[in-house]
Amino acid sequence: MLISCWSVKGGAGTTVVSVALALVLAPTHPDGVLIADFAGDVPAALGAPDPRDPGLTGWLAAGASVPADALARLELDVGGGVGLLPRGTGAVTAPDRADVLAGLLAAEPRPVVADCGVLVDGAATVSLAAGATHSLLVTRACYLALRRAATAPVRPSGVVLVTEPGRALGRSDVEHVVGAPVRAEVAVDPAVARAVDAGVLANRLPRGLERALRKAA
Repeated sequence: MLISCWSVKGGAGTTVVSVALALVLAPTHPDGVLIADFAGDVPAALGAPDPRDPGLTGWLAAGASVPADALARLELDVGGGVGLLPRGTGAVTAPDRADVLAGLLAAEPRPVVADCGVLVDGAATVSLAAGATHSLLVTRACYLALRRAATAPVRPSGVVLVTEPGRALGRSDVEHVVGAPVRAEVAVDPAVARAVDAGVLANRLPRGLERALRKAA
């Protein structure tokens, strides 16, 4: 199972949602979970040091000549039953190889969560988001974000809605514009920001965030 998390505008909280979703899934599977980082911020959100190359960008750029086990060699154990495929340096390129990568990740026996970041037309992450078992748009009920979501290069299978007080738009507006159901509503919570800032999200996942994302898992 491959779950892609992506957004159409920066600051939506895609990385935090991706990491939290992986942490929610890990205890429910005997072999844990794998998180593929295409945005580059997953180690920081997990409170782990930034890994050095090689990473997914190198795997994509290497082409068909890479050994069959090259992807497994990239994996890092970050604890709690979570394996990490780090982004690496350089751009996420080679959309044709991204199709191959999406197939490999979808065939992985563990659940895989891919943090695809902000989708841009023509980017390799578009193939990953489109090829996922579950393609989740992470967004706020924001007019500017929904304008972009309406013309996104991928149609999501579901939405993770980040909610905050005072918004004029709500769940039904998001579903109408995006054309996909809201699978989970995640409230903006200072406890989440504090956990990320302190590097303890992996060990102290706020209960509200955990409960909300169980519906999306």
